[in-house]
Amino acid sequence: MEISIFSSSLDLQSRRLLSQGHGAMTDAVSSKVSTRALSFFWLERRDAGDFPYYHGFSLSGHSALKGYQWLVVLAGVVLGFFALILPFQAYQTAVGGVIAAMLFPAIPLAALALVAGSNWKALFRPVGLRDLGVVIAVTVLNIVASFAVVLLIRNVLAMNANPVSELLGNASGAQRALLYLKTLPQLLGEEIVSILPFLAILWFCHDWLGISRKASILLGWFGAALFFGAIHLPTYGWNFVQCFLVIGVARIALLTGYVATKNIWVSTGAHILNDWILFTVMVVLLDASSARAL
Repeated sequence: MEISIFSSSLDLQSRRLLSQGHGAMTDAVSSKVSTRALSFFWLERRDAGDFPYYHGFSLSGHSALKGYQWLVVLAGVVLGFFALILPFQAYQTAVGGVIAAMLFPAIPLAALALVAGSNWKALFRPVGLRDLGVVIAVTVLNIVASFAVVLLIRNVLAMNANPVSELLGNASGAQRALLYLKTLPQLLGEEIVSILPFLAILWFCHDWLGISRKASILLGWFGAALFFGAIHLPTYGWNFVQCFLVIGVARIALLTGYVATKNIWVSTGAHILNDWILFTVMVVLLDASSARAL
């Protein structure tokens, strides 16, 4: 049975305004909406409230975006991705590579700020001790899930190596340190270009199609994983199964941190920790292999 998103004390006029998709509500009406009236997944922290930018849930205090505004945001996501991967000559230098990595999150955030104003900051929340615990838990979940999928398919599917391993193998100590630092804005960008499509799908399914909140979240989760896998196709030699299955599973795991806390810093922290562990293992193995070859 569908769970109503409104408390019983909301008057008829408030219900009508919400059903028409009005993002702004009076404080008196907003204060009557509580997390008890929402249908949460078990992993969602109630004290984190609800997701921003879609209609009907004013717990976060942020207005919903309209259709054309979401188009602007998604255009920013695409432009940010192309700013990262286009083979500009300037990107071939160390400084140029860092600039590309910084443009990757900056462009979609600028597009979000253009249509949402100061509410673009709704993606970012303070990080507490509980959030750090979620970062560690999501990192472990991602590593376990990713390796489980690799073990299941490695005997039936050729896997392409992560190109970072070659970069690390040929890099000096200073270049390796720069590569680690470069991943900070780049992995934030990967979270932004995954979470914004997730929120867009949530908005479209819930507000336009009238699908329940839980089903809309699941569709957004799956859609974001597919998009995340798709943008990795050039990196992994257009290996569709590897990108959509292995990388897609990793995205599902990482997005768990955002769904639980509504805080992009949590999923970004898990992503950074995961990749830095992977890079460090690569460095140790590469150095050991080089030592044996001497």
